[in-house]
Amino acid sequence: QVQLVESGGGLVQPGGSLRLSCAASGSIFKSLRMAWYRQVPGKERDLVAAITQGGSTYYAAAMKGRFTISRDNAENTVYLQMNSLQPEDTAVYYCNAQPPLLNFWGQGTQVTVSS
Repeated sequence: QVQLVESGGGLVQPGGSLRLSCAASGSIFKSLRMAWYRQVPGKERDLVAAITQGGSTYYAAAMKGRFTISRDNAENTVYLQMNSLQPEDTAVYYCNAQPPLLNFWGQGTQVTVSS
């Protein structure tokens, strides 16, 4: 069983930056491809970025060049550095495996981009 705890969200002005963290419990973390997702009310949860066990990365088109996903397998943690944030990035951000595992969803962390 893996428990995921997201943190680092908050209120930021357009153009600002935030760094999200996802701390995972359980030794299985190192064997999983991990990802960040986001969801706004009334919409599907979308994939933001993913990272393989070896560190190869994938980004959704709207995030390329602005977001950076990374992982520290020694610390069982996945990060999402978000730069040049825009109001449309406002959402609850979650981490999970990719593809996501139903029992792994955490509470998420709210990111609000507003002036």
